[in-house]
Amino acid sequence: MSQKHKPGSRPGNAHQRVTLKTLAELTGLSLSTVSLSLRGGTTLKEETRQRVMDAAQSLGYVPDRAGVRLRTGKTNVVALVLDGAEDSIDFSRQMIQGIGHAIKNTRYHLTVIPEFERQQSTDTIRYILDNRTADGVLITHTGPRDRRVQMLMDADFPFVSHGRTEFYSPHPYHDFHSETFAAMAVQRLAAKGCTSALLVIGDDSTTNYHNIVTTFHRATAQAGMVGRIMDGSVARGRPAEMRRLGQELAAAPDRPHGIVSDSEMRTIALIGGLQDGGLQLGRDFQLVYKQTSDILPTLFPTLDSIQEDVFGAGVELTRLLLKRIDGDTAENLQTLAEPMPQWRS
Repeated sequence: MSQKHKPGSRPGNAHQRVTLKTLAELTGLSLSTVSLSLRGGTTLKEETRQRVMDAAQSLGYVPDRAGVRLRTGKTNVVALVLDGAEDSIDFSRQMIQGIGHAIKNTRYHLTVIPEFERQQSTDTIRYILDNRTADGVLITHTGPRDRRVQMLMDADFPFVSHGRTEFYSPHPYHDFHSETFAAMAVQRLAAKGCTSALLVIGDDSTTNYHNIVTTFHRATAQAGMVGRIMDGSVARGRPAEMRRLGQELAAAPDRPHGIVSDSEMRTIALIGGLQDGGLQLGRDFQLVYKQTSDILPTLFPTLDSIQEDVFGAGVELTRLLLKRIDGDTAENLQTLAEPMPQWRS
């Protein structure tokens, strides 16, 4: 019976670790060439890099990260500090997949640090900075004066935020163009004849919240619509509470003709409550929501949405971070993702 070899070990000898010397012997290349190739050396021919990569994959080569850190001061790790309270469906999985796709065939590995208590995020950043457990950091859900961003800028440590801030000093970021989202949603409701609109939005501590709210007020005024914002404490409530709100809205004499929702979870609960109250989507009320998955189009195939490509955001965040690690300036590493309207009704 054949015996599978362990990753990082040479076939036929489960206790012999695959090293740079092993790869050099197999490929016929020098140790320095193999090492440079594994570090992504761009001066080498593509044929040479491919030969080393094929050999490394066939033998299950795993870099000695402790040795790499001793020699270079690098960890070959990027850290994602991910907000665990995210209420967008499938956000975390798509974000991680996008980052994983972007670091494929690079020397970098991903560490994911979920944060369920946002006030503890500064402790996480401080630990990374003090112990140099990563070469760069990605953070999500930034606030206007985000303390994590301030800490990373003060330490001159490579990072990129998924979201903007209000700091005077520039820093790298990639963000969903939420102002365009809000304006586009209001314009769609106005085009459907809505004369009043309700904005359902959750986390009021983020820059994204302030961008959406400001644009919503401006867009409804320009369209001659009555616009109001749902109380933030209610919007951040559990789905059952949001469903009860939908029931209350259905019975209210001044219920809005149109609704803009920034979350798929809130959208599902709210529509459930409105339907409990006897209202019919498209006849009694209109709604536009921010789409981050393919789930709601299955449940409500006629419901209008504006899509955010979360997988693409993960790819772009990583691209910017690797450039920042390589020394690119912050001013050149700021990008926005344009919303993609999905008009279905």
